[in-house]
Amino acid sequence: MTTATAPAVDTVWFTRCPVPTATGLAYKLGWLDEEFARDGIALKTLQEVGGELARHHYDHGLSTLVREGGNLLALPARAQGAPTRLIGLTWIDEWQAILVRPGSGIATPAQLQGKRLALPVFRAEDLRENRRGRSIARGMSLAGYKGVLASAGLTLDDVQLVEVGADAQASANLGAGLWQGIAPLLRGEVDAVYVKGAAAAEAARAAGLEVGIDIDALPDRRFRVNNGTPRPITVHASMLDQHFELVVRFLTQTLRAAHWARSHKEDVLAILQGETRAGADAVAEAYRDGFHLTLAPDLSEEKVALFRQQKDFQLQHGFLDRDVDIDSWIDRRPLEEAQRRLEALLRVAA
Repeated sequence: MTTATAPAVDTVWFTRCPVPTATGLAYKLGWLDEEFARDGIALKTLQEVGGELARHHYDHGLSTLVREGGNLLALPARAQGAPTRLIGLTWIDEWQAILVRPGSGIATPAQLQGKRLALPVFRAEDLRENRRGRSIARGMSLAGYKGVLASAGLTLDDVQLVEVGADAQASANLGAGLWQGIAPLLRGEVDAVYVKGAAAAEAARAAGLEVGIDIDALPDRRFRVNNGTPRPITVHASMLDQHFELVVRFLTQTLRAAHWARSHKEDVLAILQGETRAGADAVAEAYRDGFHLTLAPDLSEEKVALFRQQKDFQLQHGFLDRDVDIDSWIDRRPLEEAQRRLEALLRVAA
C-alpha cells in the first residue's frame, strides 16, 4: 500500500511488445491517460519515448514501470535479481507456425523427424552482456520446435538444428527481421523455420512460403507454450510497496479494455495494425479464433503451471542464470482488487 513517506509519482511508465494486449488497447482508447491525468500523473510508454529509457523494457530498471511483455525477458531479469513482482499472466495465440517450401511434404509434426530446422544463434552482444533472453528469435524457435515435436512424441534430438543469422544486424530483433531462417529456407539450406506474429505472416506470404504446421491448431496448450504464451505482467517491487493504488488503477483499466474488446472485434483488429506494425490482412490472419475474447490477465492455476513449464525450458536451454521460484514471485493482491473494481463498474453501467 502507499505509505506516508512514499515519494511522489509524476510519471507512470508502461511497456508492451508489438502484439495484442489489453494494456495497449487501454492506452490507445485513452483510458490510461484519463485515469492518471486527474492526479497530474503522466502516462508514458517506453516504445514511444525510445532512447536510453527503452532499455528498461529489458532490465525493468524503472521503479514506476508496468511491463506486459515476453517471458524471455521477464524471467531472465528475475533470475538475475531484478526486484520485480509478477501480477498477471495473459495468453494470446498469435500465429505460431512452422514454414516450409511449397511441395516439401511436411504437413504434420511427425514429418519433421530427421529434418533440418533453422535455429537463430545467440546474438554476440547478448552473450557479451549476459542478456541471453534478448536473443528472442532463438528462444522462441527452440520452444516452438520443442512443443511441436513433443506433440508427436519426438524431441529436439530427432531433428537437425542448423544455426542461422550469425551475421544479422543487432537491430533485426522485431517483426519480420526477427526470423533469420526465412532466407536459408528459400535457399534450401534448411527444411523448416519457426515464425510468429502478424509481421512474420506478411513476410511468409511475400516470400511464397507455406505453413507446414499451424502450431495454434495444436489442441493441447502445453505444446503452444512460448515467449508470449503465457505473457507476464510485472512491476517493480517498490511500486507495489509504495504505490499499490496506482498499480490497481492501471490494472483496472487493463481489465476494462479486455472486457470492451469482447464486443468490439473489428475495432480491436484496426488498433492492432498499429500495435503489431502489420497490414490488415496479416493481422486478420495472425489473430483469429476469438482471440479478442481472452485478453484479460489472470493468475489461474493453469496459466501459472504453463508459465512454470516455460521457466523450466529457459533454465534447461541456457537463458536463465539460475532457477526462479514462481510462487514467491507472484503477488495476487493488485489483480484481485482490480477485478473487484471492474465488477463494480460493470454493475453501475448495467
